[in-house]
Amino acid sequence: RDYYASRGLGDVYKRQGALKLMSKILIFTNHSYMLYRFRLELIQELKKAHEVVLSMPFVGHEDDFKALGIRCIETSVDRRGLNPKTDLQLLLRYWKLLRQEQPDLVITYSIKPNIYAGLCCRAAGIPYCANVQGLGTAFQKPGLAQFVSILYRSALKDARTVFFENECNAEEFRKRKITPANQQTVLPGAGINLEHYSYVPYPNHDAVHFLYLGRIMKEKGIDELFAAMQQLNRAYGNRVILDLVGFYDDDFYQRQVDELVSAGIAVFHGFQTDPLPYYASTDCVVLPSYHEGMSNVLLEAAAIGRPVITSNIPGCREAVEHEKTGLLCTVKDTKSLYEQMRHMVTIPIAERSAMGQAAHEKMVREFDKRNVVSATIAAALGLAQ
Repeated sequence: RDYYASRGLGDVYKRQGALKLMSKILIFTNHSYMLYRFRLELIQELKKAHEVVLSMPFVGHEDDFKALGIRCIETSVDRRGLNPKTDLQLLLRYWKLLRQEQPDLVITYSIKPNIYAGLCCRAAGIPYCANVQGLGTAFQKPGLAQFVSILYRSALKDARTVFFENECNAEEFRKRKITPANQQTVLPGAGINLEHYSYVPYPNHDAVHFLYLGRIMKEKGIDELFAAMQQLNRAYGNRVILDLVGFYDDDFYQRQVDELVSAGIAVFHGFQTDPLPYYASTDCVVLPSYHEGMSNVLLEAAAIGRPVITSNIPGCREAVEHEKTGLLCTVKDTKSLYEQMRHMVTIPIAERSAMGQAAHEKMVREFDKRNVVSATIAAALGLAQ
């Protein structure tokens, strides 16, 4: 009670009367690494007043969670496939975990935990909240979108709230009659830790360095990015360099990356656990993605003071003020991306630096993770005023 009073929620807690203080919160997700990278502060805050248990595949940082005194349950999740057998096994696994753990509240992240854990929580009468971190490919194909909408509609029917990372995704769920407005909470993504991603002075390079950081896959706009870089190389030679930080979602692009590296167009740094040095040493971050919930890469880059070039789509454009903190290009349009990258190359370094400073200030105003964590806890525990 004292914990919530110290956060300005004491009066709301009191008005709830018989509201039970949650003793155990069980979190389902499909990726331990992503949970640690983007939800650590939320989990640490929840742990101050509750027992927190994590159910997830162990793909990185599970030992860090355990070191914080958080119990972790390894749970295999096929993130991409639609195999009825493995999905049924996941559903039964979630049901068994709920019966074993008897949580007071469940929080889910990503599509399969949202749907299958949501169905189990609804059947068991356990309060639950879901996080829609983007619509992804499931909503890009009409037949699949209809099927997923039916599953979501059933799974989220009794959810306490459904969190969205941008208003357009929330509107799509309203249009499809999956969740009504009064069941939705829209937040600015996961927010950004401004102490960790603090402002770094702009670099002074002889060449303009563009940074792509993330999974190397088609849906991130890699085809358009590679084509635009080849055009820039023809126009400006070694005055423009692409730094690639990340991993192959599949091996399809490895040959193309090797060719770009051999031609002196790109430098491949592989997967890196700490992206900060790469943000700090770049002139501009580029993310020509096809769809996002809210891009953490854009928030991190902007927070340390780097301009960005990204697609004019939900989940990207919210992080950018066009021609003030960065530039927006047309999605899936190589010419548009090339023109914006060329513009970034031709403007003076002082103008790029000013864009980066404005980007940092926007993060401070709108994306402070402390505010996002407080709003998430209030909505999840039913304490929002």
